[in-house]
Amino acid sequence: MEGLSVSEFVPYLVWAVDVAIVWYLVYRGLLAMRGTRAVPMLLGLALVAVVFFVAQSLGLVTLAWIIDNFLSSIILVVVVIFQDEIRRALTKVGVQPLLFKSGRLDAANQFEEIAVAAARLSKARLGSIIVVERDVGLDEFVDQGVVLDAKLSRKLLYSIFVKETPLHDGAVIIQGSRVRAAGCVLPLSSDPDIDPSFGTRHRAALGITEQSDAMVVVVSEESGSITLFIDGRSYRNLDAVSLQTLLETNSSGSVGIPRPVEAASV
Repeated sequence: MEGLSVSEFVPYLVWAVDVAIVWYLVYRGLLAMRGTRAVPMLLGLALVAVVFFVAQSLGLVTLAWIIDNFLSSIILVVVVIFQDEIRRALTKVGVQPLLFKSGRLDAANQFEEIAVAAARLSKARLGSIIVVERDVGLDEFVDQGVVLDAKLSRKLLYSIFVKETPLHDGAVIIQGSRVRAAGCVLPLSSDPDIDPSFGTRHRAALGITEQSDAMVVVVSEESGSITLFIDGRSYRNLDAVSLQTLLETNSSGSVGIPRPVEAASV
């Protein structure tokens, strides 16, 4: 039996590449939705599809007609339901390669300074919100605050959030190894399922992660607890070590983000 010629082999190669691309896109989509409110919504849509096929097989004409009309507009429904997730995914595709992580952030010293500052702020019960820019630019929020463009240090971060300072109420935005601006105003999250225990700082942190790929550290003024927000997920009750580890792990994008964990309180 003779082997396949080159011309006969090409269709199989194209088929394999096609399947691999679709598999990878589905994998990245599921990875992006993991741990978010999109998961139960996706399961709900799957249940509707199952009910439709059951209604057809049992001859439930009216029910099948209603669901069929609903599913005919499924693209619009998906866009409306998953608009935050779609916007975040498209933003990442525009600024970050699909197959390779960006190594732009120097995590070694940068995240240690942030983690130590957060631990000190936590101990002093000084409410604070620190935004770490990744691939999506945050210049629109920088322009609304007070531009500092200062070298990142734990002492600077601590001094900004002391209650007597005029910038303590806003957010600090960090770009690379520079404290780019302070006193920045962030958009509040519109998520209806947000934890009711979250205050304004937490809602603002969640809001900016819904619109960008930034990492946001929040120190609660009431409890002193440290929370990290990444891609709409929250990592609560962190200490300096666990905070630094999470920042370093996620410094170059969303691939490999661990599931939210409860770490020891500071």
